[in-house]
Amino acid sequence: MKRLRRSMLFVPGNNPGMVRDAHIYGSDSIMFDLEDSVAVTEKDAARFLVYNALTHLKYGSKELVVRINDLGSGLGVADLEAIVRAQPDVIRLPKTECARDVIDCEREIERIERAAGIPVGRTGMMAAIESARGVLNAYEIATASKRLIGIALGAEDYVTDLKTTRSDGTELFFARNMILNAARAAGIDALDTVYSDVNNEEGFIAEATLIKKLGFNGKSVINPRQIPPLHRVFLPSEKELNKARAIMEAIEEANARGSGVASLNGKMIDKPVVLRAQYLLELAEAASIIPIEEV
Repeated sequence: MKRLRRSMLFVPGNNPGMVRDAHIYGSDSIMFDLEDSVAVTEKDAARFLVYNALTHLKYGSKELVVRINDLGSGLGVADLEAIVRAQPDVIRLPKTECARDVIDCEREIERIERAAGIPVGRTGMMAAIESARGVLNAYEIATASKRLIGIALGAEDYVTDLKTTRSDGTELFFARNMILNAARAAGIDALDTVYSDVNNEEGFIAEATLIKKLGFNGKSVINPRQIPPLHRVFLPSEKELNKARAIMEAIEEANARGSGVASLNGKMIDKPVVLRAQYLLELAEAASIIPIEEV
């Protein structure tokens, strides 16, 4: 079954209550943050807290992600030494600018996996792109490691690098398309940036609708209130699901007749149409909209 990544909830690694309860809010992925949301004086405590949460608490089937500090900060390797041993699903690397950043992080992860007796390759990776250089190198980054499950846009640092500010999304259009196309070319997921005005639900929904139209898998969120409206945006409509079912039935009928040609309502059904229908039904199944036997 396809893993949903509609929502990736940021959880400050130094907040015991949020770390403990992160799974109750309904996000597809939980990202424990050791980087920007944690003050320098609390880095060690946050690392210890997240390590113990991953090794002792149960989060069900949630995808567990940890954003480490960048390796150049002097804190990233210490983060990896602890967190890789706790065996999260994914390590999220911040401020990724080139393939070398991914390769260096992967080398450290593999070293720790071997030392800890963890199967090499068990730990996935995700790269956050947060600069003009990183955006221009998006495909190089996306193909730098087989561990990568996705790449993500980090907008705040990116717009600062561009010497502008966030507005209606115009300033992010190029970066979003570069990251999305790089991810698709590499066969991995693309995650959009956070929407920081948690009280502006209308604006949040508008941005979520835009990134869905572009083709993103989902979006990072900083407040649990953003999860339900985000999931509603990504929910296939009943009309879309009915059409997808009809397409798959037409294909099955054509196969039963031994025919390589299928049509629906007088229109030929080609491979891209079938793939889109399959994707929608898989998405619906993963979101528990329809029972498995209907797919």
